[in-house]
Amino acid sequence: MTYTIREYRADDLGGVMSSWEHANALAHSFLPKEFVDQVRQDIPALYLPNAETWVADCNGTIVGFIALIGNEIGAVFVEPEFHNTGIGTALVNKAQELRGELEVEVFELNAIGRKFYSKYGFKRMGENLHAGTGNTVLRLKLTT
Repeated sequence: MTYTIREYRADDLGGVMSSWEHANALAHSFLPKEFVDQVRQDIPALYLPNAETWVADCNGTIVGFIALIGNEIGAVFVEPEFHNTGIGTALVNKAQELRGELEVEVFELNAIGRKFYSKYGFKRMGENLHAGTGNTVLRLKLTT
């Protein structure tokens, strides 16, 4: 499998949304439908315009993305059939190359995300309640 990590372009929106839809359903099945519906609207309207986004392009198909706001990972999602292929790691590698130290919040109930970040080397800094859902989120940090 050959893929490249490159900057997001407007015509990548369909692939980014597909990656988010599929990976979000797998990792965040505990989130209320109303919250997920709002995020679906906010990605193109709010998040993408305000984040630096990089995509994983596999032969012309977007199979994942990472969105950065400063040194914060706002989102990293990879199509489930591409999990455990190194794409998520490559996306975080790009973020680390650009920013050095990184921070991220992950839902405590997101076992997939927690396992990924732990394997990568992120360390827990704290936790709080997510205002939109009432779920516990863990604050993680990766130091260089």
